[in-house]
Amino acid sequence: MNEITLANAQQQVDQWIKTVGVKYFSELTNLGILMEEVGELSRLMVRMYGEQSFKESDKGKVLADEMADVLWVLICLANQTGVNLTAALHKNFEKKNIRDADRHKNNDKLH
Repeated sequence: MNEITLANAQQQVDQWIKTVGVKYFSELTNLGILMEEVGELSRLMVRMYGEQSFKESDKGKVLADEMADVLWVLICLANQTGVNLTAALHKNFEKKNIRDADRHKNNDKLH
């Protein structure tokens, strides 16, 4: 399997949407779809790692697939709103490295 960067992912999703998918859903529709996909991921994780039991409708669900669904819609939203996810992630790492440089090391709850 080939490695894929965030930039490649954004480009490939955009190409797929414009050819196979015809066009992007509206930003608000995609926001709603993102919430649905996060809910599906949450449901599966609660059953896999929490106390809830699986129902018949949960069978066959795959964690990686649910995470990929979330990522797909997030990439759609980034494309629609002009967000470069690579640059955004770099900036987020910088923010966390400055803000949280000692925060977690000094958190007694984590030791």
